Amino acid sequence: MPTYDFICNKCEERFEVFLTFSEYGKKTVHCIHCNSENVRRRITKVRIAKSESSRIETATDGLAGMEDVGDDPKALARMMKKMGNDMGEDIPNEFNEVVDRLEAGQTPEEIESALPDLGDPSSE
Repeated sequence: MPTYDFICNKCEERFEVFLTFSEYGKKTVHCIHCNSENVRRRITKVRIAKSESSRIETATDGLAGMEDVGDDPKALARMMKKMGNDMGEDIPNEFNEVVDRLEAGQTPEEIESALPDLGDPSSE
């Protein structure tokens, strides 16, 4: 059964509903939070399944011409975001925090100093 994403226009909460293809468009959907019928379909990103080698190839192709990103934290953040998106996997919160700090202009050394436990599995 497909899962459809909705947003409630009344309480503005997001929720998912399982509907068969024959039910979609015919069955009234109610918000699971406030029971309102005033809901709209939320269109989500489409994910295309790629093999690991294909994801790595796409990511490494994106590195061409980025040899000097180490001198520019914002360029490094853009590269890391692109690689994260190209890999198509769930990204840990720590990755996003590092990217946010790079976008704010912090150098990798400053980030490492501010987050000494970053990447240390024993700190989890």
